[in-house]
Amino acid sequence: MTYDPDQLRTFLAVAQSLSFTQAAERLGIRQPTVSQHVRKLEGAVGRPLFVRDTRTVTLTADGEAMAGFARTILAAHEEAAGYFTGSELRGRLRFGVTDDLALTPLPRILRDFRQLYPRIDLELTVAQSPNLLRRVESGHLDLAYVKHSLGGGYEPNGRVVRRDPLVWAGIAGTRIAPDGPVPLVAYQAPSLSRSLGVQTLEQAGRSCRITCIVRGVNGVLAAVRAGLGIAIFARSLMPADLVEPPPSAGLPELPAIDLVLITNPRAAKEPAEALTSAILSNNAPLKPAD
Repeated sequence: MTYDPDQLRTFLAVAQSLSFTQAAERLGIRQPTVSQHVRKLEGAVGRPLFVRDTRTVTLTADGEAMAGFARTILAAHEEAAGYFTGSELRGRLRFGVTDDLALTPLPRILRDFRQLYPRIDLELTVAQSPNLLRRVESGHLDLAYVKHSLGGGYEPNGRVVRRDPLVWAGIAGTRIAPDGPVPLVAYQAPSLSRSLGVQTLEQAGRSCRITCIVRGVNGVLAAVRAGLGIAIFARSLMPADLVEPPPSAGLPELPAIDLVLITNPRAAKEPAEALTSAILSNNAPLKPAD
């Protein structure tokens, strides 16, 4: 049995956003086309992939399995296409990524990309999201993979890779008094996670005490593992040795964020689109390095 790549891409867009409307916007197609692609794919596999009602969309167990298969099939499709056509692409691609994303399988994706497109000169910048966004706006980066607060603001040149809730994280046994200031390990400003964390605490009537200010994710991990306080991570990027504080800590729930690819509209289109496609097609759950 063969599966249509366009149907698989549409299915993954819905699976990642859990919204037929958002999937249509991201793919630049009409919502009826999204529904048609999903319906045809469900017909091909003979099983429902989503449970839908008027408000929510959720993956079935078969849908979860198909998401993994779809990423593998599309990755193989991209690799085959790159083998026969990728060598024709050339030029410079200035790519920026936040340091915590650089500790995920993204380096493997970049390595495979360089093998598929050896004539593209890939330049990598690792920094915090606000700095990367400024570099895209000023024309110093062609493409950036960043964390962004919900509510848009990255259209028309942004593509959502996944949505991820932020969580508090520390080592087991970290003491947080429910009526005292929260000991927080934070990036130096400007930092999206720091600003969202402080804002969330203030709205809940909690204060915080910045116990350590760091420049990169390695500093965050060192300080948290030393027991200096808790930090904020996207849930899929939280290291396995850290845990979320218990409910007795009285911490408010943090908002979700989007992981977004932002393209400089003045950048060479084909190299930027090739890397965007590689990242989207490899969008398996991000597991951080230990």
